[in-house]
Amino acid sequence: MRQILVTSALPYANGPIHLGHLVEYIQTDIWVRAMKAQGHQVTYVCADDAHGTAIMLKAKDNGVTPEEQIATVKASHEADFAKFLIDFDNYYSTHSEENREFSELIYRRLNGAGHISTRDVEQLYDPEAGLFLADRFVKGECPKCAAKDQYGDNCEVCGTTYNATELKNAYSTLSGAAPILKSSKHYFFDLPEFSEFLSEWTRHEGRLQPAIANKLQEWFDAGLASWDISRDAPYFGFKIPDTPDDEDDKYFYVWLDAPVGYMASFKNLCEQRQGSEQALNFDDYWLAENQHKTEVYHFIGKDIVYFHALFWPAMLAGSEFRTPSGVFAHGFLMVNGEKMSKSRGTFIKAETFNEHLNPEYLRYYFASKLTDKVEDINLDLEDFMQKVNSDMVGKVVNIASRSAGFIVKKYDGMLSQQCAEPELVADIVRTGDEIATAYENREFSQAMRLIMQCADKANEYIDSKKPWALAKEEGSEQEVQDVCSVAINIFRQLMVYLAPVLPELTNNAKEFLNIDELSFASRHELLLGHQINKFKPLMQRIEQSQIDAMIEASKESLEKTDDKADDKKASTSTSNKTKPIEQTEHTESPATAFIGIEDFAKVEMTVAKVLACNHVEGADKLLQFTLDVGEDKPRNVFSGIRKFYEPEQLQDKKVICVTNLAPRKMKFGISEGMILSSGDPKTGLVVITLPDEAVVGDRLG
Repeated sequence: MRQILVTSALPYANGPIHLGHLVEYIQTDIWVRAMKAQGHQVTYVCADDAHGTAIMLKAKDNGVTPEEQIATVKASHEADFAKFLIDFDNYYSTHSEENREFSELIYRRLNGAGHISTRDVEQLYDPEAGLFLADRFVKGECPKCAAKDQYGDNCEVCGTTYNATELKNAYSTLSGAAPILKSSKHYFFDLPEFSEFLSEWTRHEGRLQPAIANKLQEWFDAGLASWDISRDAPYFGFKIPDTPDDEDDKYFYVWLDAPVGYMASFKNLCEQRQGSEQALNFDDYWLAENQHKTEVYHFIGKDIVYFHALFWPAMLAGSEFRTPSGVFAHGFLMVNGEKMSKSRGTFIKAETFNEHLNPEYLRYYFASKLTDKVEDINLDLEDFMQKVNSDMVGKVVNIASRSAGFIVKKYDGMLSQQCAEPELVADIVRTGDEIATAYENREFSQAMRLIMQCADKANEYIDSKKPWALAKEEGSEQEVQDVCSVAINIFRQLMVYLAPVLPELTNNAKEFLNIDELSFASRHELLLGHQINKFKPLMQRIEQSQIDAMIEASKESLEKTDDKADDKKASTSTSNKTKPIEQTEHTESPATAFIGIEDFAKVEMTVAKVLACNHVEGADKLLQFTLDVGEDKPRNVFSGIRKFYEPEQLQDKKVICVTNLAPRKMKFGISEGMILSSGDPKTGLVVITLPDEAVVGDRLG
């Protein structure tokens, strides 16, 4: 029996759980349940990531203390996870004494070994908000690929990590102000000292997915940099210990104590179970000397690989703790082939999904899509409905529903004493070995395919025997019982195989089957001369109306944002190279602005090429444009036309840009132009585009 500790990445304690989060927790929970079903001792812990400037500011906005804020969110997270049957052995918080103790212990050991240094750094400071800016509150252009609106620590487009000060055209997401540089002393973890160790560690077979190991190689080739592990007050988190009196305002960066939360949550569980039959020994799982005695696995999103596959193992190795046995990354969630969207109602909260649909529908659909690859998965809502209805209702549950009635009514619920189709049943039992392997290898989609193939064989068998027709023939009573008993036994095997994915359905099936367990080993025990109970419907079909209602509710349940005002600003915000035109109050349409006839004569209209067009995260009406207007550098322009266009419709088009309006500071950045549009009675608004022959930079009118 293997002893395994499993974690999922810690959700940040500043908002509700949504379907994008659930990909990871459902994936982890299925794996944990599958490994437990195969007889291993598996412990699953997690916690809320409860520190950082974002938490502090969110609490201030809500008029509560940070402690009150994180307690409320933690309760919400736990409720959402419970609805989706995520079965943690312990769910804790990084704002705990255990986490403080381990964070300080790791820091002191690293510092004692000479792996911590200090130096003065210039840091971005928001002069309007009055505080140093954490990476998540700074956006700008990636210093490597020039992608716009990237956060201050890593680029979501090319994957590069960097310091926030390296961003180009940076702005504060708190106030929109351009940050200024201020100097302060910071503490650094010397990651380059671990380059050789990490290079070997990341290439160990099975520890990381090949795609991740290859991606990390790019960072080794570029050279690892020392990691800034401190933040200045005001900050919600743990103070760095043993600092001089004049540096008493230094706090651990949230990414230092966040992964330590895995250890803290497990330690808390060990304390809870002390003296019980389920007692756990912390040292067995975390001391370096026990590296080969137990296993530790982290399930994470691909966006936080750098922290989990470089910083975390280096921290552990440098402080005499064991490193993970494996770090498994997954991709992002798309809905209907696109990023989740608030305006389209596809940014769906866990709570909203649960109000309209059975959470096990989503567990099955994710399982049918997940592999061991680092690939994005798509929740196609039409395919989702068809797959659940076809596979679960039409195939699996149908086996029991079409067979149980005969057994209960004609034979008082008693199954046959002998198996009439031993080869068929044995074949499906043997398939369990492949299914178990697929589960362990995180090839859930392969496991689901194998299970559905078994379901197809059962339905084909029932169709060939036609028990409904046999029941009308005199002298066929035994054959009807035999056929239906074979079907019920195969259904039982399918419940064994689906139990990690559908724990609630399979628990209800246990009551129907009158059995106590559905471990993988139990599939070998046939139900012969066994009495079952009356069948009750196990799963209902999904109706289109349920999905429509969920989408509509997702639109309605969203918090109101400021992007309406920003959309209006977008229509009149531009850069000025000469004399700016005074902007008017008339911004009745989010996509158009009205100016007086006197001002119209001053308008400079320039041919511009759309170099890039993207959605704006957190804005329902805005599109962000990068325009070539014939100047030394492209212009950044926000336009409130998202209702009428998708970005790809305007990519590489030539448009008209008003180039002499004053620049406008917005929540999402600085807008340096206005794209000309006209009203249309059918579509509502049309962006004026020009033929390919139009010369970029030419003035019009």
